[in-house]
Amino acid sequence: MASTAIVPTDITFFERLIPSILAGIKVITIRDEAESHYKPNTIVDLLSNEHGTYYGKLQIISVSPLNFNEINEFHAQQEGMNLPTLKALIKDIYPTTENLYLIEYKLIQ
Repeated sequence: MASTAIVPTDITFFERLIPSILAGIKVITIRDEAESHYKPNTIVDLLSNEHGTYYGKLQIISVSPLNFNEINEFHAQQEGMNLPTLKALIKDIYPTTENLYLIEYKLIQ
């Protein structure tokens, strides 16, 4: 059965994470199923969660399933933080979710 989810045209991040995205340090995000409907090769607007401020455009490279227990040091490096900080952040946002999605992107403007 085909998915009827609408492909998003923007992606939001906490304001404090935006500088590391703009610097090319943070190149992935880990989201739950509700925020997993991005499609590779699409271009989305980069916005802040708090104010909806526009910061540029990202190209979605890939979207793949990722279990919480599979999050490792490489993911943390791609997120621009250490592994304990990343795991704590994910648990803070998604306290009961184990089945997540890894969204890889690149800043294009």
